[in-house]
Amino acid sequence: MKQITVLIVDDSAFMRREIRKILESDAEIKVVATSRNGEEALQHVVQFNPDVVTLDINMPDMDGLTALQHIMMEFPRPVVMLSSLTKEGSITTYEALELGAVDFVGKPGGTISRN
Repeated sequence: MKQITVLIVDDSAFMRREIRKILESDAEIKVVATSRNGEEALQHVVQFNPDVVTLDINMPDMDGLTALQHIMMEFPRPVVMLSSLTKEGSITTYEALELGAVDFVGKPGGTISRN
């Protein structure tokens, strides 16, 4: 059985850890790396060649939409936007889908959320 390899990109260490837990609860998914920003994500895409990338939007150095553009132009693969900014009907969501994201998942908003 081939596992689906995933790169998680989020500037929050807490979110990277929680997303990893959720994904790796499925035996068919293996997180191969995590990145703190878009620049690091591009390096990790080359280094680890993940099948799928989860991508936050608000990050330092290089934001998720800019990273998404680079990924789709240079290393096309499925990218799922995972951000408090990506909700159904959001302009940011439409922009991400237009740039090539395959789907979006909304995260709870705010610095700390019980959701």
